[in-house]
Amino acid sequence: MMRRLTMLFLVIMTGIAVGQDFKPITFQEYDLDNGLHVILHVDRSAPVVATYLLYKVGSKDEKPDRTGFAHFFEHLMFEGSENIERGTIDKIITGAGGRLNASTSFDQTGYHFLLPSNQLKLALWIESERLLHLKIDSLGVETQRKVVKEELNQRIKNQPYGTLGENLFKLTFKGTQYEWMPAGSAQYIDEATIDEFRAFHDKYYIPNNACLVVAGDIDVDEARKWIGEYFGDIPAGPEPDRPVVVIPEQKKERRLTVEEEKTPLPALVVSYATVDQHHPDSYALNLLGKIFSTGQSSRLYRRLVDKEQMALQAASFPMALDKAGMFAFFVIGNQGVSLDSIENVVNEEIEKLQDDGVTEEEFQKVRNQTESQFISGFSSVLGKAQKLATYAVFFNDASLANTEIEKYMQVTRDDIRRVARKYLKPERRNVIRYVVPAK
Repeated sequence: MMRRLTMLFLVIMTGIAVGQDFKPITFQEYDLDNGLHVILHVDRSAPVVATYLLYKVGSKDEKPDRTGFAHFFEHLMFEGSENIERGTIDKIITGAGGRLNASTSFDQTGYHFLLPSNQLKLALWIESERLLHLKIDSLGVETQRKVVKEELNQRIKNQPYGTLGENLFKLTFKGTQYEWMPAGSAQYIDEATIDEFRAFHDKYYIPNNACLVVAGDIDVDEARKWIGEYFGDIPAGPEPDRPVVVIPEQKKERRLTVEEEKTPLPALVVSYATVDQHHPDSYALNLLGKIFSTGQSSRLYRRLVDKEQMALQAASFPMALDKAGMFAFFVIGNQGVSLDSIENVVNEEIEKLQDDGVTEEEFQKVRNQTESQFISGFSSVLGKAQKLATYAVFFNDASLANTEIEKYMQVTRDDIRRVARKYLKPERRNVIRYVVPAK
């Protein structure tokens, strides 16, 4: 149970060792006349093809009184279209030997298919259908309202620490577009009209706000032909207006105590607003996170879990978004351990690193972990498709798939100590305490 509870914090930090050198990714990219950016990558290691259609829209782009729209469309896009019967997209794909999924974050929404390579045409047809002819009617909207609300109940309201994400982002990014989670609010999903959902689709689900990547065992000329046939006639829309995100300078610590009946053990979250993914310091902050909590030899695990046995889990969580960043610590304490004592240890470890820096052994370890993790992200055609799309959309440079690791390798030990001193300051701190309710 505790492993599930901390998965949000650990997933980004998990590295997978690979016994092979990184092979540069070759690709072609071009734009259709309607603005759709297309990237093609050939990989004949297996007879499969992945399509990934990334839309530049996430919870950051929503209105404060209509949160959850981006996540709602992640569900609604599987309803069907004018030419695809309601509720059959998953059956069509699985029936063709494939699988499918989608995800929503603060800055993006992505949809993927993974199929035998002879089914590429099917994937392109479905994606073009729900881009141009998505069925947004009362039956589909009401069906997905129920689905989304049930998901919110199961994942947030009925889970221990389920409100942690909501509280964390609300406290850290108070008053900004990152104040709410992608899951959004059931209240606003209930209040929204069908015309509001249609307007959201018309605004963001347009070819000039998307990137299509096709990767795998493909014939490039054939793929280009089919992409032109299915997507070329879809009209472009007006360039979506983007919210201006300004993270105010925090000059005083913020604190929040949460008491919920379903809290089994005390938990502590400490966060600091940092920099977005485009800032050079984001790379040093990522390595700093690994030093604090990746592996049993990391500082927090060794001190809180192994040595003093104060906690079951101890993690740090650097997150770089498109327009903001965060560095957070998450600790689940053992029964009877005070949150004061846990917080003191976390603060002590921060100060120790700020004063003494990192050892050469720690530094080499996190460099190896980072390189291994970077390579593992390209171990599948789907992984490569997703990476290429992200670099193209948010960095305007798909070639970073081959070169971004160099930015991590340029980080020095002094850089890591410098960012710890610069961003992990007491006045920038946000503290959330989950207390166990008295019986």
